[in-house]
Amino acid sequence: MVMLDTNMILRYLLNDNEDMALEAEDIIKKGQVYVTIEVIAEVVYVLKGVYSVEREKIKECLLIFLKEVTAVEEEVLKLGIETYARHNLDFPDCILYAYNKIKGYEIKTFDKKLLKLLNQTS
Repeated sequence: MVMLDTNMILRYLLNDNEDMALEAEDIIKKGQVYVTIEVIAEVVYVLKGVYSVEREKIKECLLIFLKEVTAVEEEVLKLGIETYARHNLDFPDCILYAYNKIKGYEIKTFDKKLLKLLNQTS
């Protein structure tokens, strides 16, 4: 199995360097590619912070991307991505929310926005 890092995923999604994008695509299309929540969190951070990609567009491209790879905690990751597109929360907070909803984990936080979301939908 192959694990992808943030830069490999970004080149694939952004296609901003044709050679690297083609190499990334070749690796992904061969299958047995594995991504972690931590790497996807960094992808979200770079797409939003460096490339100013809108949350909805980030959601769209990542949900399509996740169909091509194997992800750790895929259900949690998908809900985290969807939550990120709908709410003004940092991506790690959206992942915590998703762990609460999918796995039933109790989340302890001082973050008022995260607390509000957790309490709204409980």
